[in-house]
Amino acid sequence: MQNFLDNPASKSYAWLNRTKIVRFLETIQDLIVISLCLGLFCFMVLELREMFFSLLPPIEFQEVTADILFLLILVELFRLLIIYLQEQRVSIGVAVEVSIVSVLREVIVRGVLETPWVQILATGSFLIVLAGLLLVRAWIPPTFEGIDPEKMITNRYKKSGKSSMMAAE
Repeated sequence: MQNFLDNPASKSYAWLNRTKIVRFLETIQDLIVISLCLGLFCFMVLELREMFFSLLPPIEFQEVTADILFLLILVELFRLLIIYLQEQRVSIGVAVEVSIVSVLREVIVRGVLETPWVQILATGSFLIVLAGLLLVRAWIPPTFEGIDPEKMITNRYKKSGKSSMMAAE
């Protein structure tokens, strides 16, 4: 083993430092995610503009509802990207929430009465599986060290509740 390390051919790979390569690739990945965030934000602004135009008479309720739900999906995707930038992981809870809202948006846009019963059955089964994933996610502790977004939100509400109670006294 020592002979292999002393071999001059192995020293030619000394510039190949894994830590620097991984750090460089993570930086590139972060830049890609940041560009996705910027693009998604611009798309949200354009969609918001379209939604306001759809509010002009004559108002089509189904189109306005679809636009609002689509904006909520975009906001959740944006939140998913932000969590990824902060923690370098994809939040399972947020991804499942995005999936649920996406499925419900499609059901609302197409209409339940116009959709074949087999597709409604498959959609219901898919929503039950996603709800099960949310329940399992609540029971399993976080697998990564760092920020747990659900816990952060709970703590934020607890702190704001205590500070508002102190201000009332």
